[in-house]
Amino acid sequence: MTQLEIYYRQEVIPQLIKIFNYKNVMQVPRLEKIVLNMGLGEASQNMKLLDSAVEELQGLAGQRPVITRAKKSIAAFKLRAGMPIGCMVTLRRERMYDFYSKLVNVALPRVRDFKGLSSKAFDGSGNYSLGVREHIIFPEIDYDKIEKMKGLNISVVTTARTDEEGKELLRLMGMPFRN
Repeated sequence: MTQLEIYYRQEVIPQLIKIFNYKNVMQVPRLEKIVLNMGLGEASQNMKLLDSAVEELQGLAGQRPVITRAKKSIAAFKLRAGMPIGCMVTLRRERMYDFYSKLVNVALPRVRDFKGLSSKAFDGSGNYSLGVREHIIFPEIDYDKIEKMKGLNISVVTTARTDEEGKELLRLMGMPFRN
């Protein structure tokens, strides 16, 4: 078990039971998965950009990402169905806890002028999504080898039923929300 998972079981679960008056430990919300997505619209013209994005995302996540492809053709964007347009990876269990810990403790404090994350990015059922404009905030990315700055979408999926429960879970696990 990772340090964050041990902390979740020993500290977070009792606090959530106390706050929301759960009758059973299985009712307590937990992290289910974290999905990292890197959309690269210009990858249809430059395949080298997609290859570097796959390598960088693999370094961040610790597992190989899947290349996502266009579902429809869009003439205005010079896009055909089936063209590669990005990459994504789904993290679960130990890798998920490792990445979450790295995100909260290392990457987010490295963001310029960081004042905390918005608490309005919940989807209505306790899942949280955030966007990172520069993927170089992660320590695995070597700044000298970067050709182009890339954005990154991070979705944290929980088993919480409401946004309030999901926010409290993430707050207790160290997510720095704005007041």
